[in-house]
Amino acid sequence: MKSAKESGDGGAGQVLVEEKRFARILTLNRPRQLNALSFQMITELLKHFTANEEDPKVKLLILKGKGRAFCAGGDVAEVAHSINEGHWTNGANFFWNEFRLNYLIATYSKPQVSLLDGIVMGGGAGVSIHGRFRVATDKTVFAMPETALGLFPDIGSSYFLSRLPGFFGEYVGLTGARLNGAEMLACGLATHFVPSGRLTALEESLTKIGSSDPFAVCAVIDKYSEQLPLKETSAFNRLDVIDKCFSKNSVEEILSALEQEAVNNTEWILAAVQSLKKASPLSLKISLRSIREGRLQSIGQCLTKDYRICCHILRKEASKDFFEWEPSRLELIDDAMVDRYFSKVDDQGWEDLKLPTRQGPGVKLGSKL
Repeated sequence: MKSAKESGDGGAGQVLVEEKRFARILTLNRPRQLNALSFQMITELLKHFTANEEDPKVKLLILKGKGRAFCAGGDVAEVAHSINEGHWTNGANFFWNEFRLNYLIATYSKPQVSLLDGIVMGGGAGVSIHGRFRVATDKTVFAMPETALGLFPDIGSSYFLSRLPGFFGEYVGLTGARLNGAEMLACGLATHFVPSGRLTALEESLTKIGSSDPFAVCAVIDKYSEQLPLKETSAFNRLDVIDKCFSKNSVEEILSALEQEAVNNTEWILAAVQSLKKASPLSLKISLRSIREGRLQSIGQCLTKDYRICCHILRKEASKDFFEWEPSRLELIDDAMVDRYFSKVDDQGWEDLKLPTRQGPGVKLGSKL
């Protein structure tokens, strides 16, 4: 196994690379930080994904995490520190590279198999859900917790959240609800469910596939996969209630509808209400609009939108919400304030996210859900 450090670059072993037969196995290697994506790690992943797509000897990529997390998101602490030490553009540079990586994965011409054996949050979803195969396990915990942090579900998530059944994507994106492996499989975020104890055998079988044919890869994963029933208390079992509430036009109306349903004291509804009341009001309004727009946008358009919103947040223009909790109530946020986050940034030298041209017979531009 070769580490990034051993490759002679500055990756410091944050991405481990194993060349095994027809496969390349990339392991996120920051276990103490739950494999949170650092700038170094993103740079390293961009390099490896690009090189392996061009290498005819490589037929597929396997992505996994070391320790108890696949990837718990982007390293927000690193971003905040870089801003405090310098300029908001330091943070913008982080997201510029992260979103280009997300786009590369979403349009990748070779199968990517992500082994989601542990925590998958935020940026971790960005490097996996856009890929062809997402294998959940009995240890998987998925969430998009950004609204509780004064942020919003970025990494192009408005593209895949908006394509989940009904309005389940709004529920997941606004409340930060945690999903287990069975729920990921049921809603389409995962393509397969494989018990954690069988992943080593699955990985070995995948390395023997001498083809980039996704049907061949799928057939191998199918041999190890199981159909797992949802728990009776799973919110996905009440998609009718979720659709009734989260189809409303505003966050205020969604919250009101949930509170009316909460008279039945259903645990997941009460949890959703509490999550929305604790979350950043501005983040909720930005997130709802972003997911709604995502229904009619391409993955490239979603990522370009995300970059704009991130830059506005980093500049603390309309609010200091990334750093402080304001405005503190939903009714204090008007449409004009939300509109500002979706507009171009008025700053000399700023430019919209530039995504590489991706074309060719193997490049996939459609949804992989």
